[in-house]
Amino acid sequence: MRYGASTFIWASPFSNRTLDLFDLVKALGFDILEICVEDPATIDVSAIRARAARTGVSVTICGAFGPTRDLSAEDATTRETGLAYVERCIDFAKALGSPFVSGPMYAATGATRLLSDEARRDQWDRAVVSLKRAATYAAEREVKLAIEPLNRFETDLVNTVDQGLRLIEDVGADNVGLLLDTFHMNIEEKDIPAAIRRAAGRIVEFHACANDRGTPGEDHQPWAEIAAALSEVRFEGPVVIEAFTPEIKEIARAVSIWRPLARSQDALAGDGLRNLRAAFGE
Repeated sequence: MRYGASTFIWASPFSNRTLDLFDLVKALGFDILEICVEDPATIDVSAIRARAARTGVSVTICGAFGPTRDLSAEDATTRETGLAYVERCIDFAKALGSPFVSGPMYAATGATRLLSDEARRDQWDRAVVSLKRAATYAAEREVKLAIEPLNRFETDLVNTVDQGLRLIEDVGADNVGLLLDTFHMNIEEKDIPAAIRRAAGRIVEFHACANDRGTPGEDHQPWAEIAAALSEVRFEGPVVIEAFTPEIKEIARAVSIWRPLARSQDALAGDGLRNLRAAFGE
């Protein structure tokens, strides 16, 4: 198994000023640094490629989807802006050797509306059309898309594994699969290991997150059963810890983190990695 850590654990946005995260995650024992592309203008491909090569740490790319990047918006200009952003992320992935771009790219995070059935179908259809275009662009560059279901408090469109599977089936592209995140699954799935089994063959990436966004393994998630389910479905993608720092006020407010969730962000990542390795029998 290959393990990664999200830049969100320590920094927002990622830029040349935070390149030392490569050295940090290497020292903590991670194989991968997952870079969240909040502002494409801060992503220096040459500098990232050089630091990744020097440290031997691989890169994966995750997107951030605010209201101006909504691929299911009624406004066509907003959808085009969102699609252009996804294409930039795909270009970064291709340049940096990330096999995929991941995230909740079907809609704007934080959009929670009680729509009519007709309005919801229309939104769904717009997301499918946009994702088909993104998938074609990604396939031409040998990049996959990993679509992430979010919990009900963060999106009103795709909350469960089953909804995610239906969405990727409607998109109908071989290079589109799922990013499963245990933080969201803890809220939405009745049985996390069973949900993982239903997604067999379609899981591109896995976010191993504590139920409180703190240290994986210091929580109530059934990690041994989760690890067994991933082994059963022969998952071979990366397992990435995603958490957020309360020291950056904007991101803390966005994800509702009002207190420290570990003694330090380094401890959250390092202790979490050791706990995950133990759960996976390493």
